[in-house]
Amino acid sequence: MEKWFSINKIDERTYAISEEKHWEKPNCFLLIGNKKAALIDTGLGIGNIREIVDLITDLDIIVLTTHVHWDHIGGHRYFEDFGVHKLEEIWINGGFPLALDVVKINLEKENSLFPTEFKMDEYTIFQGKPRYTYEDGNVIDLGNRNIRVIHTPGHSPGHCCFYDEEKQYLYTGDLIYRGKLDAYYPSTNAIDFYKSVKKIKDLDVERILPGHFDVSLDSGILNEIYYAFSKLNNEGILSSSHGIFEFNQFKIHI
Repeated sequence: MEKWFSINKIDERTYAISEEKHWEKPNCFLLIGNKKAALIDTGLGIGNIREIVDLITDLDIIVLTTHVHWDHIGGHRYFEDFGVHKLEEIWINGGFPLALDVVKINLEKENSLFPTEFKMDEYTIFQGKPRYTYEDGNVIDLGNRNIRVIHTPGHSPGHCCFYDEEKQYLYTGDLIYRGKLDAYYPSTNAIDFYKSVKKIKDLDVERILPGHFDVSLDSGILNEIYYAFSKLNNEGILSSSHGIFEFNQFKIHI
């Protein structure tokens, strides 16, 4: 199902694998070290992302999960070695917080060019036991390439960003991207979202690599999103209001 996925080469050891034909345009990222490779998220599970990864590298693969939402864990079934933040271990191991029919409504709620062989009635939410869990500050060594875990709750309790210390790449999942930032679900928290943006805004970042839409963003969007959340917080909106608030490059839904 190679045509379902698109591959963008970020550099010689970093690739974006995207599902551009779906309305959410999820991005996964393959980071190649000297000893093994890490795949950050596995997308919707519509196609076999393992086949795409194997076209790029023959190294052993570990999967790092930004958060346990259906559009980021769909391809975990193709990998044995995957981890999640400890707060979301129960979600991926039998306690996913959304019903399958709700997920399917989201999956097809806007026009998407699904592959002809894809059958919606056969779609399932991945559930499985992670091989390991991680928490804030843990470092994953890929072999001359260290990836630091940064716990950034808000969009979900165990949401994490991953920081490539050598390249100064920041993989931001659903915390930072150019689109509608969601902090309105029952399991989200707008105040925590704001604190997480504040936590990462002063990192030395060369590139933002987000979980949706653009595969790479200028690091300046970090400050833009931080100041937007600061404005809403100062106005008392984060703790008391609901709605969609529009800014230049993004929206905030609380």
